[in-house]
Amino acid sequence: MQILVVVLLLLVLINLLKLIYTLIWLPWRFGTHFKKQGIKGPPYRLIYGNSEEITQLTKDAASKSMLFSHDILHCVSPHYHKWSAMYGKTVLFWFGSKPRLIFSDPDMIKGLMVNNSGSVIKGAFNPLSKLLFGQGLVGLEDIISRTAFGSSFEEGKRIFELQDQQAVLTLQADRSVYLPGLSSDREEDRLSVEEVIDECKTIYFAGKETTANLLSWALLLLAKHPDWQNRAREEVFRVCKSNQLPNSENLTDLKTVTLILQETLRLYPPAAMLLRQTAKNIKLGRLDIPANTEFNLPILAVHHDTEIWGSDANEFNPHRFSEPRKHMASYFPFGIGPRFCVGQNLAMVEAKIILAMIIQRFSLAISPTYVHAPVLAWTLEPQYGAQIILSRVVNSS
Repeated sequence: MQILVVVLLLLVLINLLKLIYTLIWLPWRFGTHFKKQGIKGPPYRLIYGNSEEITQLTKDAASKSMLFSHDILHCVSPHYHKWSAMYGKTVLFWFGSKPRLIFSDPDMIKGLMVNNSGSVIKGAFNPLSKLLFGQGLVGLEDIISRTAFGSSFEEGKRIFELQDQQAVLTLQADRSVYLPGLSSDREEDRLSVEEVIDECKTIYFAGKETTANLLSWALLLLAKHPDWQNRAREEVFRVCKSNQLPNSENLTDLKTVTLILQETLRLYPPAAMLLRQTAKNIKLGRLDIPANTEFNLPILAVHHDTEIWGSDANEFNPHRFSEPRKHMASYFPFGIGPRFCVGQNLAMVEAKIILAMIIQRFSLAISPTYVHAPVLAWTLEPQYGAQIILSRVVNSS
């Protein structure tokens, strides 16, 4: 009996030491390390880190109405909008007991994603959301999935309804702190069949999001800016003779349509941020970054930075893409470096064809019922939908 009591006490002591190590000592060590290098951020909160503050800021931002403005960082990423104003563009915050760095400097982003790509891995899944997603390549590969499997809207309608429910659950999971030890966090090696199932989850549930939302934002922007809508329509009429469909031969001639899609992806990128993690110690500019440090790369913040894009960074101006970019890491809606989206080219081709077909046949105007409320679910989307009035266009030529 005494031996059993001793064993139980040892187990309790070991787990207590693990908790102290994970929840107190590691955050103190990481915090001290980064503080010495001049990196500041909100104070660490035991167990939850800053996740509760992020959740509250997100709720507060979603409850406020806004005008139709492209200055959306404060409502889509309110935590970075607040913290960058307080602590600078490089911020240390805590997701549970894990340190996360956010920075929007293009040189640092390039250094991380390109120069140190071999030392940086995809950010670890929250085990709660992994139950929903699997370990698939979540994000921007939906075009490949539909090309590979085909789709029937009527048959897939139920899947899209389930997808919306899953998005809510995933957001709740991603904003929750996973506490190892409350349940077993060990997994046996997965079978290859299960890995295939995980990829199928990605293919099915990421099915319509990325390109559908890109087209939604592009149509809204053209409805808001009729001058660019008319320029794009004239180009489509000129390139696609006699109301023909765009094809592989003339698609590259749709220069204005391409500029519009690029500017849409700048203002409303599908993913507002990328999550990465160091697999080992790295040097990033003047900073020494220890292994297991997570990074939130704020795509939206970079795309709206006036220091990068000028004073009109929050305005719709497709013409800016007619000139080469000054920095390769100033624009990365599909990622950057070796881990960029493998479906980028196919996604752009599909979006270009569909957008050209729509403006070829219809003029666009924003409905009075439209409420501008960008929200980050799986991708950046109009919270209440994109209500657009369509009017048939007749090509007199």
